[in-house]
Amino acid sequence: MTDLAQSMHKGMMTDFCKNEDCPASSELLDHQNGDLPRLRSSEITKHMATCEFCAAEAEFYSHYPQAEGTVEPAEIPAPLYELAEALLKNRHSDFNSLNSLLKENEELIGR
Repeated sequence: MTDLAQSMHKGMMTDFCKNEDCPASSELLDHQNGDLPRLRSSEITKHMATCEFCAAEAEFYSHYPQAEGTVEPAEIPAPLYELAEALLKNRHSDFNSLNSLLKENEELIGR
């Protein structure tokens, strides 16, 4: 890619994100499903006319419908939680403790 193409590509991508004026993803879904009051739906339609990110997100949802209702997050397996805690508590400086945790849980890391 040429320098000009790279700078144009970078410039385009920096603006391609949600900002504080964007509706939440759940609101975009409600808009798409017709579950919003007419005034709010009209505001979102107007917003999407000028916001490529929200328009792309709504387009994505039209091709890949989302399940209705909320999905409960799965619990983190205890050994993985312990490993995360060890890393967050800077126990990683004690490589023996970290290696011990990894060896105990090889099945979680696919070995």
